[in-house]
Amino acid sequence: MLNGLRAVLYREITVFKSRAVKQLVTSSVPPLLFLIAFGWGLGRQVNVGGLPYISFLVPGLITMSSLNQCFAISAEINISRFYFHTFDEYLIAPVSNVEIVLGLTIFGMFRGLLSTLIIFIYTFLFDVQLSLHPAFFVALTLHAFIFSALAVTTSMIVQDHSGQNLVASFVITPMVFLCGTFFPVDKLPTIFKYLVLVLPLTYSTKVIRASLTGGIITPLYIYLLILYSIIFFMTAIWALKKVEA
Repeated sequence: MLNGLRAVLYREITVFKSRAVKQLVTSSVPPLLFLIAFGWGLGRQVNVGGLPYISFLVPGLITMSSLNQCFAISAEINISRFYFHTFDEYLIAPVSNVEIVLGLTIFGMFRGLLSTLIIFIYTFLFDVQLSLHPAFFVALTLHAFIFSALAVTTSMIVQDHSGQNLVASFVITPMVFLCGTFFPVDKLPTIFKYLVLVLPLTYSTKVIRASLTGGIITPLYIYLLILYSIIFFMTAIWALKKVEA
């Protein structure tokens, strides 16, 4: 199994290296703009839940940016399936579905963790005071795994590139703005409060924010993230089997 997993990772990382600078620059701009617009615009004059808004914002930017980078692999997989047909190499190679899904998921996690590192550099430049609880690493790993596995799942299910855009527009974008990244969930209308309770980003944002700001970490949320990880990993394997069929 390790040989197949290494092969998938080797290919994905090799392709990434050829355009790493462009992708890193692209992933670094949106969180910087949010920090400039909201961090300096609202900054330390506004408190949210007893925190300066910029301290509240940074964990949300971490979850948003890492989610976007993890999920971005879905577009690349989609292009390799429908335009260049290079994804077929995985299907005909002596590599199991678990190896393919795990390799692609780990690659997505790698991209998400790189975006997190960029935001930590920004926190130093903006002099944002954060604490660092060990639960942060657990929550971030699960968060990246969930949305990378979701990316693999959706890229196997959609039938063309426009279908992938629909998923991003109607699932990912609303999730980013409703799950507590930029403002507390309890400020939402009642119907949306119940809606976000079924979305994994709500729980990863809560745990990551608590682990960076000295808040209370709820073990139940971590258990839910583990459950989401299992569900999306299994759905990714199922979706890949459907493609093979």
